[in-house]
Amino acid sequence: MTTRIVEVRAGVLRRNDEVARALRREFEAAGVFVVNLVSSPGTGKTSLLQLTLSRLRESGIRTAALVGDLETDNDARRLAESGVPVKQINTHGRCHLEADMIGTHLASFDVAALDYLFIENVGNLVCPASYDLGEALRVVLLSVTEGEDKPLKYPTMVNSSDLAVITKIDLAAVCEFDRAAAHAAIHDVRPAMPILEVSARRGIGIDPWLASLAERREAWLDRLGPAAPGT
Repeated sequence: MTTRIVEVRAGVLRRNDEVARALRREFEAAGVFVVNLVSSPGTGKTSLLQLTLSRLRESGIRTAALVGDLETDNDARRLAESGVPVKQINTHGRCHLEADMIGTHLASFDVAALDYLFIENVGNLVCPASYDLGEALRVVLLSVTEGEDKPLKYPTMVNSSDLAVITKIDLAAVCEFDRAAAHAAIHDVRPAMPILEVSARRGIGIDPWLASLAERREAWLDRLGPAAPGT
């Protein structure tokens, strides 16, 4: 890699970090808890998020979502069936979302009127690891159909995340998925990382997932202090 390419890449990431810090300040001022979902394609992000949005809306919790994809608005249309505001971001070839894309598309939401904002990142376990989007929580999803060693192949993504969610757990037996090996692989990269197991199709593990989100939002609001919105 030439010196020039390294300098350009470093500049892009530096600029992204600046925008992300400004977004984080905006989210904290508004009291909106931002969750960035990252995974490889086909892991079931959209299915889990669709169910999550529906359950939160039914509970009276104010929620919205931004969804990234290279092309099409297929995922946004699926998520909109939950009844919450959803905005599609097409990256047109870029394999990740960047902070300025989030800032641009926030204009369609009243951020101060939200409790949660979910970001469904582009399906990719490499590039999104380097791009801070101003989120309060980064969740990496790994499915049983991908095998147990994905965390070892993509350690940067796991190491940059706060929580791991193993999806499609209802298919574990069919796929001969070794749960202990998967947990060990995650903890080899990120010791003591919390792990949840879910199936959006069967509704397995959804209540613990929602409880984990609520607990983390409460802890985040506590860190912001008594003057934080939503406390």
